[in-house]
Amino acid sequence: MLRYGKIGGGLVALALLTGLVAGTPASADPSAAFASNVLTYPTAGGTAVAVNDVIQASLKTGTNATFYNSTSGTTGIKCAASSFSAKVLTNPTAPGTATESLTAQSFGSCTTNVFGTTGVQSIALNNLPYATSVTSAGVVTISGTAAAPVQSTVVLNSLLGAITCVYRTSTNSLTGTAANATNSITFTNQPFTKFSGPSLCFGTAYFSATYSPVRDSTKGNAAVYVN
Repeated sequence: MLRYGKIGGGLVALALLTGLVAGTPASADPSAAFASNVLTYPTAGGTAVAVNDVIQASLKTGTNATFYNSTSGTTGIKCAASSFSAKVLTNPTAPGTATESLTAQSFGSCTTNVFGTTGVQSIALNNLPYATSVTSAGVVTISGTAAAPVQSTVVLNSLLGAITCVYRTSTNSLTGTAANATNSITFTNQPFTKFSGPSLCFGTAYFSATYSPVRDSTKGNAAVYVN
């Protein structure tokens, strides 16, 4: 379940993020010349991202997506690869809120340092697609439903065999921040609470990740900005 600098995850993501019409019509009002849509490319205030365009991003180079057992600890799982894909549903004139459908989120190259575990088989964000919104203020929200909650399933190898940990968010949502300066969307310590699984599964897993650059793959991977 989003270059974004004030860009308006989730995996959780996980989300997180984030899926995210035509330009403003001509007007006799001089201020109309400065109007833009919430999502634009390839510059801030540029061409409006079209409905049905696909927004994609992978982890910022040199960073990991992490699921740690505390907001300040380093015990848990980290993944060197992660990406998302979202389809734009609405893109109104700014200031406002664009909406998307988060259709895919993946995690790979994951390792664990949790006591009693020996490796990570898989991490999956379940129940996609998720509704996603991006505000002009740069707030990215990924939301589930009662029938399809925001949920992540983690399968770990352990000394006793494979274990499956299922996590859900208490608010049925994830919140991230979009920034045009770094063309990124960042999720920081988004809590997932254990829904099922043995004692080796953390009671709460905190998800953090930065996705950059965020691009419109339908428009030749042009950088996307939030206005």
